[in-house]
Parts: sequence; C-alpha cells; structure tokens
Amino acid sequence: MAQHLTTDNPSTFERVFEPAVMYLTRNSLVRLVVLGTAGAFGSCTATQPGPGALAADRRAIVQVLTAQTAAWNRGDIPGFMQGYWQSDSLVFIDGKGPAYGWRQNLAIYQKVYPSPAAMGKLDFSGLRITLVAPAAAQVVGHWHLARPTEGDEQGYFLLVLRQLNGKWVVVADHTN
Repeated sequence: MAQHLTTDNPSTFERVFEPAVMYLTRNSLVRLVVLGTAGAFGSCTATQPGPGALAADRRAIVQVLTAQTAAWNRGDIPGFMQGYWQSDSLVFIDGKGPAYGWRQNLAIYQKVYPSPAAMGKLDFSGLRITLVAPAAAQVVGHWHLARPTEGDEQGYFLLVLRQLNGKWVVVADHTN
C-alpha cells in the first residue's frame, strides 16, 4: 500500500497524486513478483497503454507547451497560465521556495515580468516527456528567454502534468 504524504490540504493532494503513486507502486510490485516467480527477465511486460495512446498523450503535452510559448511570446501571461491547473494546489518551486495557487503564481509572473520587453521571447528545448501513469506525466527540459534589453535568462525545468477532465495541465513546476 502506498504511503500518503501529508500536506496542508491532504484530500486535494491525494486526489491529484495518489493515482500516479499507486500505478507506479502496483506495477513495480507486479513486475517483481512475476520476474521473481517466473525467472524470465526478458519475457515479462507490464500492462501499459498502446503506442497510439502514448503518442497522442505526448502530442497533447507538446501542444500545451507550444500554446504556452506562443502566449508568452505575445506578452500574454494569463494565456501562458492556461497550461497550468487552475487550483490553489498548483505549486511552483524555484530558488525562493514553493509558491502555491494559480492566482498567486499569475500575480508573481505579472510582477516579475511587467511588460512584453521584460518577458522577452521564450523557447523550450531538449524536452523529455515521460508518461508515468495513464493520466500523469513529467517533462524535463531547458528554457531560454531572449531579452535584448534586459539580458537573456535560461535554465532547466521539471513539470508534472496530469490529465484532468480530458485536458493535460501542469500541476507542479520546478524551474531554476
């Protein structure tokens, strides 16, 4: 049985993350039991979605990031934020620590980037998308802001996405 992490709002946290934890725990345990019992290391596989479903999920996730980039490059921070879970449980983590909530993070972005010139032009590269459960994924990548007057910025990110109500959204963002 998976152990639950405690948070300020455990019911929301568990509802969002428990399926991914349970999927990983259950499938890992099944693999160990099957491999240990059968002794056939190369012939056992876990049940997973077909290649078509995986490719569709990856395309949908790339589309979220593409729409975010386009909104950012138009100077549209609220549009950029549409790729994020509109919840008080959304978490951003940077060098200053975690910041919770969609509205709070929208306000932070608007304060840090008060104009299109301050925002610059965003691009993502080196994306590595991993589906960790049927409705959960992580994306690791590199971000770069081209800002001729403000100076360029760049770094790396790890996003956790969930498919909620048929739509892929970022539920956690760790950017440096």
